[in-house]
Amino acid sequence: MEETPIQLPITKKWASRDTILSQRSRLSLFLVPFAFVAGLALGYLFWGQSSGVFHLGESTPLALQNTPGKVTQIPVRFNVPVGDNPYVGPENAPITLIEFGDYQCSYCRAWFLNTYPQLMTAYQGKIRFVYRDFPLSSIHANASPAAEAADCAGEQGKYYPFHDKLFNGGLSLGSDTYLKYASDLGLDVTKFKGCIDTNKYQAAVEANYEFAYTMGITSTPTFFINGLALVGAQSFAVFKQVIDQELAGQIPK
Repeated sequence: MEETPIQLPITKKWASRDTILSQRSRLSLFLVPFAFVAGLALGYLFWGQSSGVFHLGESTPLALQNTPGKVTQIPVRFNVPVGDNPYVGPENAPITLIEFGDYQCSYCRAWFLNTYPQLMTAYQGKIRFVYRDFPLSSIHANASPAAEAADCAGEQGKYYPFHDKLFNGGLSLGSDTYLKYASDLGLDVTKFKGCIDTNKYQAAVEANYEFAYTMGITSTPTFFINGLALVGAQSFAVFKQVIDQELAGQIPK
């Protein structure tokens, strides 16, 4: 089950930045989302009609490579850097799982509650999990402030405990909730509140959003398993199929 894809408008604040993009950048903004969607469609047309595991909505986008006498299916691996985003699991884990999510997204929460713990238990020591912000602010007013609050908690070494509380805490999002979670986690609440009040990490959250937007991501959650795209709050079984094949070296690099 996945968040219904929507056309994401660029907010007025970010639109001003968009007006000064070069012609090359504008071309990239057009072509990259097209390639992403086209890859998903190819995944459906080819893997979906064969015995492969990948299907539309739970797919690795595919490109085609012509060879004499046949067409070879090549999984597309997107370059999605971890950057300075915090992670859970070993740095050198064989699987890097990156989620672009939204703290107000019900499907992101469902995936966190139902699939994430199974994955981290079943593949203990084999997954480096990275959460990157993709707040759908046009429909989720609290998504960006929640993401900024998580980064403020990360200043005190509690990014993922705070991330977990945002998805699992059962409280509505808002400043009072963030302060309660900070207190529960033993943070310096005064420092934490100062971080939130000054919007210290607003630019970092926007940068994550813009990176995902230029890639063509339009819905949450969207995942990348060693660069292979998987869209939607898919089940543990779907992730397991992809991860097992990747660990076994059965998916071309």
